[in-house]
Amino acid sequence: MNESKLLDLIYKRSEGLGLSGARLLVGPGDDAAVIETPGGDVLLLTVDQLIESRHYEAGTDLELVARKAIARSVSDIAAMGGFPSWSMATGILPTGFAHGDQLFEAMSKYALSWGCPLIGGDIASSDGPLSLTVTVCGRLEPGASPKLRSGAQAGDELWVTGALGGSLASGHHLRFEPKLETGRRAAKCESVRAMMDISDGLGRDAGRLARSSGVLIEIDADMIPLNKGVASWNEAASEGEDYELLIIGADLSEQIPGLIGPIGRCVASDTPGVVIIDEGGTRHDASGLGWDH
Repeated sequence: MNESKLLDLIYKRSEGLGLSGARLLVGPGDDAAVIETPGGDVLLLTVDQLIESRHYEAGTDLELVARKAIARSVSDIAAMGGFPSWSMATGILPTGFAHGDQLFEAMSKYALSWGCPLIGGDIASSDGPLSLTVTVCGRLEPGASPKLRSGAQAGDELWVTGALGGSLASGHHLRFEPKLETGRRAAKCESVRAMMDISDGLGRDAGRLARSSGVLIEIDADMIPLNKGVASWNEAASEGEDYELLIIGADLSEQIPGLIGPIGRCVASDTPGVVIIDEGGTRHDASGLGWDH
């Protein structure tokens, strides 16, 4: 079973979840869970993992491994419009691994740099690859509301925070900066309807957002910003590991500085999904472009 099918089963099984002593506002299916505490605080909770030879090549500098492990979860908090508060981590270290102190020292450093100090975790060892899991808790600023994948409406436009494609070849996936400030601005902007981070590829992630919102997303191929060395819109939409934000709303060009676009639009449709329209007007189903673990 691939990742998308498994996630669909998890989403259905998780409908109607209740919590003891708190209220679940948003469950599985978004970049983070949203929980309201009895005191009225709204918390964002996300968890992500990083596996050697899956998310980075064996032999990668441990400093960069540690950075990416923290940054992936911080990017999820940015995609919800929040700011990080604290983090926890687990590590499954290969048998005989001699650099645990170096690795976790670096993880602690990067967690602090993004405002989410590591406050606990767990360590084990196995004969498998190095595997790290990082949970980050975030909060929203006063006046902000979490931006979900389900809020896009017909007539909205698509914007991104940076160029796409070539992340693995260039090493961007190890050095990207989570778009926290842009996410926080978006959370306070009523014109922003939906948002998510692009980690599995523009095609697959835009398709997920479209299905959550019940719209058809049309992307203009010639408007997709390409990173240096990326030869085509197909590469840019499918390679993944970009960690830019996909932001959907109305009239955003002057409200959130630095956005690129619009690169497309949302339209009403009985068959939600995403298509990319090339220069000749041919429509390409893009929902399968990207990573499916």
